[in-house]
Amino acid sequence: MDKEKQIGLLDTDEDLAEADILLLKNRALNVAAEGITIADMRLPNQPLIYINEGFERLTGYSAKSMVGKNCRFLQGEDTNPATVQEIRDALASGNECTVEILNHTKDGEPFWNRLSLTPVKDSSGEVTHFIGVQSDITKRKNAEEALRKANHQLEMVNRRMTRNLEAAAAIQSSLLPDKKPQSDKLNFSWICQPCDELGGDTFNFFPIDENRFAVYMVDVSGHGVRASLLSVTLSHWFLRLFQDNSEARSILPTDVAEELNQQFQMNMETPQYFTMCYGIIDAKSREFRFVTAGNPPIVVARDDSTIEVLKIEGFPVGIVGTPEYSENVIKLNSNERVFLYTDGLTEAEDKKENPYGIAKLADTILDNENNSLDDCVDSIMKSVNEWDSSRGLEDDVSILAFEITNS
Repeated sequence: MDKEKQIGLLDTDEDLAEADILLLKNRALNVAAEGITIADMRLPNQPLIYINEGFERLTGYSAKSMVGKNCRFLQGEDTNPATVQEIRDALASGNECTVEILNHTKDGEPFWNRLSLTPVKDSSGEVTHFIGVQSDITKRKNAEEALRKANHQLEMVNRRMTRNLEAAAAIQSSLLPDKKPQSDKLNFSWICQPCDELGGDTFNFFPIDENRFAVYMVDVSGHGVRASLLSVTLSHWFLRLFQDNSEARSILPTDVAEELNQQFQMNMETPQYFTMCYGIIDAKSREFRFVTAGNPPIVVARDDSTIEVLKIEGFPVGIVGTPEYSENVIKLNSNERVFLYTDGLTEAEDKKENPYGIAKLADTILDNENNSLDDCVDSIMKSVNEWDSSRGLEDDVSILAFEITNS
């Protein structure tokens, strides 16, 4: 192999003298962007015997003033002692070492130095020198620190937001029914599964007298905080309607719908509306008088093992100024069941984008006609989740069911 290939140079003059090659090496080392130093390990205190221009630019120290000194002069009080020890261990053992260390310039300015130390050995294997290559990585370290702080701040904000969402979800959940009414004439069952931390569904029931209960099911458009705020507002609206309000006993379902539509008109600032079903259950007359405003069809499980689906037209609340709402009546026999629900149930899709649908809901109800009302509602929710398991619910699902008992 010729001399050119041995020294890693191509296309050079074959007569180039070895002295010229060494001169070229020196020039290349001197003008390199990185700082390059050589320390003599055979001398006391392991002094620097070579410093290139890149080191001078990096540190501000001149080669003339630093040759003969140990490189530890770049360290400061804020230099990590563990990193310093790692360097010492490498020098003592004669091993390669690469660290990132905080150093200081001649003017006292800190900078991050990526220091690579490589031992040079003589023919007997003894380490005679160490070559140090220094690179200024301050911009990268600053960027990493800025990213770390930003991530920490984001984590703090996320934790605070999570706590707030959990608190809001707890408040929203507290507005749903918490126990069954003490009635031997009516039985209720319900379930609510929001698709996010906060949902837009809400429902409840209130006793009017010993025979009658008012019930409502509301589904606010959209998801998240805005929908949940309106949902909570509507829960309080219904609560105030029946708390210490004797007049509420005689309010017609259509009057309730019209009053809500007047108070909660959709506009540019609050582009929201909601669907609703509100009605009065009378256990004595075995009737359910109700009004719907864009709510999904009501499903009735009859005592002859048939399913009745009541699809009644009605504008969602807040869409138009003066909609016409009509009262409807369902006659019920003992133990016949009525199911109110939000459209997240029937619109839940499987992996092929097939909706759960009313037919599937009817089949699930019939499959559980001999089970308790609670078991029936639980089975519906389980069936929906299994149907939508590969996608995850994309809308809130709520069910409120009731039956007039034999008592």
